[in-house]
Amino acid sequence: MSERSALRARLDALTREFVKFGAVGGAGVLVNFAVFNLVRHLTELPVVRASIVATVVATGTNYLGYRYFTYREREKSGRTKELTLFLLFSVIGLVIENGTLYVATYGFHWDTPLQSNFFKFFGIGLATLFRFWSYRTWVFRALPARKAVATAESFLAEGAQAERAPSAAAAERARK
Repeated sequence: MSERSALRARLDALTREFVKFGAVGGAGVLVNFAVFNLVRHLTELPVVRASIVATVVATGTNYLGYRYFTYREREKSGRTKELTLFLLFSVIGLVIENGTLYVATYGFHWDTPLQSNFFKFFGIGLATLFRFWSYRTWVFRALPARKAVATAESFLAEGAQAERAPSAAAAERARK
């Protein structure tokens, strides 16, 4: 494989990963906004607290999407460590997202429902950049290269044996 085609393959893989991450994240944003606006309209919680509740609910649904859709082929050993790191980086993302809303609401007094939704969305965007980097780098780690190569080689070897088996049987029948 040439250097150019290897680079193209890596970019294609990164693009697919980003699209899957975006699909799960998009669903999470919908959950986040639905819960945020429901909590704001049905309770007396202040804006930022309602946003924190919504972010926590969305984080739970996102973990399931990332683990079983976006990063399903990634290493699965050490789920406790994976979940711990996911929660740690999610809390940092929560601070980024809701810190943005907090500054807009209490620092600049931009607290109409439209402004709150806008700054919540802006905060989600900033936090998403951090989450994409941290989740793919630390939480849902790729299989080590040697292990991935060994897995691929064993798969290919099994396939080659399966192909030879029918042709050996056919050759035996032809001899008879």
